[in-house]
Amino acid sequence: MPIEPFLLLRAYAIGVFPMSDDRNADDVYWVEPKKRAILPLHQFHLSRSLARTIRSGRFRVSVNEDFRAVVRLCAQSAPDRPTTWINHEIEQSYLRLHELGFAHSVECREGDELVGGLYGVSLGRAFFGESMVSRRTDASKVALAWLVARMRIGGFSLLDCQFMTDHLRSLGAIEIDQRAYHSLLLAALSDVSLTDGAALLSAGPGSPSLLAFAPDLSETLSVSEPVSGQLIAQLLTQTS
Repeated sequence: MPIEPFLLLRAYAIGVFPMSDDRNADDVYWVEPKKRAILPLHQFHLSRSLARTIRSGRFRVSVNEDFRAVVRLCAQSAPDRPTTWINHEIEQSYLRLHELGFAHSVECREGDELVGGLYGVSLGRAFFGESMVSRRTDASKVALAWLVARMRIGGFSLLDCQFMTDHLRSLGAIEIDQRAYHSLLLAALSDVSLTDGAALLSAGPGSPSLLAFAPDLSETLSVSEPVSGQLIAQLLTQTS
């Protein structure tokens, strides 16, 4: 049975998230890491090679175009990841959050093929990254770069990456303790009321999320053309 949406959002608000042991496992458990990986938005490391890839337009990047496909790609086994923590109950829980406007995906396509991306949960000025995947070199890095750029424009303050990896560290992620994390979390959720579940779910994640995940950032960036890799790379370079 899927996790009730308000329960899931309240869990994020206290620094807890669900996991499972295997794709086909029945049980879901709650996790609160003693050390938390976050990516400070103005410390994102845009290497020259990644900037070239973003500018080249090699990948077509979209937001919320196929949330279900991204989750399922993240849940697939791979040579470097024979199993996954995303069981079917967790998948259905995040599909429901997506329908309510709280969960978002970034897709990277090469031609018509989905080759990478990420998904996570937006609440207040925080984005809780759940999983990212690459089936082509740099696909997940490109997705994360687009996410960071959109979060900056949207006025976000916290990008939670959960657990540190070498991949995340190379992009600028740092590790902090629980006390420091909860301080950042409290600030990012300062405008969110969690006392009335029905009101929260009907209101959605709030204006920062709507701005950050709008299909087109051109109005915000004061340009007339659709958002391009060139524009994303320029935005990240100017503020890195």
